[in-house]
Amino acid sequence: MFQFLNKQLIAGFSLLILILLIGSAGYKYIEGMSFFEGFYMTFITITTIGFGEVHQLTSYGRLLTIIISIMGIGVIAFIATNSTQVILEAIFFKDRFLKNRIKKMENHYIICGYGRIGRRIVEELLAMDLSVVVVENNDATIEILSKANINYVRGNAQKEEMLADAGIGRARALICTLSRDEDNVFVTLVARELNPDLFILVRTNHLHNTKKILRAGADKVISPYDIGADRMAKVILKPHVDMFLDRLTKGDSEDNAFDEILITEKSLYLNKTLGEINLRKKYDVLIVAVIPNDNPNKFIFNPGANYKFRIGDILIVLGQASQIKAIRIEICNDNRTQSERNDAIDKFLKHLRKNAISV
Repeated sequence: MFQFLNKQLIAGFSLLILILLIGSAGYKYIEGMSFFEGFYMTFITITTIGFGEVHQLTSYGRLLTIIISIMGIGVIAFIATNSTQVILEAIFFKDRFLKNRIKKMENHYIICGYGRIGRRIVEELLAMDLSVVVVENNDATIEILSKANINYVRGNAQKEEMLADAGIGRARALICTLSRDEDNVFVTLVARELNPDLFILVRTNHLHNTKKILRAGADKVISPYDIGADRMAKVILKPHVDMFLDRLTKGDSEDNAFDEILITEKSLYLNKTLGEINLRKKYDVLIVAVIPNDNPNKFIFNPGANYKFRIGDILIVLGQASQIKAIRIEICNDNRTQSERNDAIDKFLKHLRKNAISV
């Protein structure tokens, strides 16, 4: 359809140019005008500008003007109609393409609200090559998302159909960053009903609303203001520790990349001790902590040489990304995607941040 309309526009403009040429030549041979004067007469006739004639026309000249007027105005109307249709078709095609792309997404992150906090979260997720869909109803913000080629759903996040369009049934998590706590509560209620297994992270502006949001179905509630205050306190009390954590968590260098490695049943490290594998010496990779399979909420920091790895253990490692990838895939047979490997890393880094002030 889109290609058909483009062909029609090309045909319309071609016909318009032909009319201009025929009209210019006609006035030249019928009325003795110069080619430019003939072009001028044709142009003002087609565009219905209504300026005066170059000179008094003969009957044949007036007949030519009538013919040019009928044909020219018809062609211009044809071009205008098809141009509008092409614009509308382009908008419709883009929206349809976006909807189809979102329908194919799985294990993605839905961000409700693209304000200052929502935008920063989206930037961080995209920087880690994670799939994101933003639910937003502000036209100016939608324009920003469209130009940045970020997946979005236009509408109110409190409506079930908007969350459904965002693929909430297939999503990995929903992050609600709306400015009003009341709106966040309602979105949480709707989201939890649509997907009981979804991880829901919610922003709150007032700590006394935390319990209400948790009762609505949120898994985690965070107050940006309190986090900012805690961070400022840590910078003052432990500036060098905070600087160290900054360099680790930003991941700007290949030398300080954090990642996690899962000990699978096909792992060459299965049932071996830390001393036996000696990662530090062989690969220059440091095992910072271990999350044991039998206690996923526990961190074993700086595990000893006698620690024996079991199926399901997760190693939090620090080193060059290329070396970590080689260990993870070639030795431990851990083929999970970046999205699937984020949970343990996020949990570990949050633990570091939380406890940095007591280090």
